Amino acid sequence: MDPDFKPDNSNIPLPRNLKIDGIIDSNIVNLNIASIVSRWIDKVDINSKLAHLRELYLPYKFNLLLRGSRDGFSPKKFHELCGNKPNTTTFIKVRETEEILGGYNPSKWKSSDSYSQPCSFIFSFKNKDKLGDSILSHVNNMNNTFSYPNWRGPSFGSSDLKLSVPGLYSTSSSYNFNICKQEYYEKKIRDTEDDLI
Repeated sequence: MDPDFKPDNSNIPLPRNLKIDGIIDSNIVNLNIASIVSRWIDKVDINSKLAHLRELYLPYKFNLLLRGSRDGFSPKKFHELCGNKPNTTTFIKVRETEEILGGYNPSKWKSSDSYSQPCSFIFSFKNKDKLGDSILSHVNNMNNTFSYPNWRGPSFGSSDLKLSVPGLYSTSSSYNFNICKQEYYEKKIRDTEDDLI
């Protein structure tokens, strides 16, 4: 057995994308992504490159708090609908691509300049149907896991995954200063630092 051998999984079918009512209400992700993120939250098979091929792992019901296409893309809406909520997962579809970015915050989103949480992580999927290309990145520097000033939406690290408006603008403005640049998390989750939304 060669521990470095990577099987060619291009011919292995993914678990069926079943419609299971109440698990997740999303226009961005499917049950396969919900299953993978749930495994990461529970630290189940996180080092396996083939975990996405296993049976669906769905121990959680994902309650939709904010949908940008419905509620708007502003820090004010994010603070209003997601503030003081623990155990949240953020899913972001990158404009004009199939790319999905996100992060998990086990703590409450609470107003402060920054705070730390060792169990948080950020992630990316190049495409919701090509799950083998996912990237999981854990906290590497505990100084600034989250930032939550009123001009930002979900922000992981200083700039690892940040949706915001410049501080001079109204918090009702749409996000127009979005960054994904590795700094406080262990891995870069995007090949580019282009605008996200």
